[in-house]
Amino acid sequence: FRQHGLVDPAMIEQLQGRKTYYPTLVPAVPHGYTRIQDGQQVQIGRRGWRVITGFGHSPEHAALYCAELGLLISGDMVLPRISTNVSVIDIEPEADPLPLYLDSLERMRALPQDTLVLPSHGRPFRGLHTRVDQLQAHHDERFAELMSACAEAPQSAADLLGVLFKRKLDLHQTTFAMGESIAHLNALWLKGKLVRLLGDDGVYRFRPS
Repeated sequence: FRQHGLVDPAMIEQLQGRKTYYPTLVPAVPHGYTRIQDGQQVQIGRRGWRVITGFGHSPEHAALYCAELGLLISGDMVLPRISTNVSVIDIEPEADPLPLYLDSLERMRALPQDTLVLPSHGRPFRGLHTRVDQLQAHHDERFAELMSACAEAPQSAADLLGVLFKRKLDLHQTTFAMGESIAHLNALWLKGKLVRLLGDDGVYRFRPS
């Protein structure tokens, strides 16, 4: 985050204090598991569910679809009111997760429009294709806004938080927002639309190529 312009000492100190946040929520992982893969049929009770693998929000995300019920357990991949968090994090700083997510989202169009969607946040909803359209348009708008801002002057991910997020962010929200800002910039940079510059202050800034 420092490399991407978040240099406020008080904010950095608070972020350092969050190092144990995730381990306190997930103190251990299972010693073993049964792997499920894209397209596989999983039996739950009396019904079969097809695994639909998506990427971008996490390294690998499984949604489950039951054709008999017309039901999709979408998890975090398709949400009714908010956009899914797609972030670049420290363990893979030059990752490009946003195109992976958008491609995964597009694959949901193969399901019927009237599928009942059970998301991990928000209420169940119908209108899957419409929601995919809305989410694709949302990210297209964000890309356009970032290109416009970077054309005015080279921008860091921290500089662009106010462009991507119109409300005041608390510490928890800032961590997600920084990850998303970097993800959008990495997508444009790796696509060749932006150039990444490393300043004398050690901060990455981006301008149109």
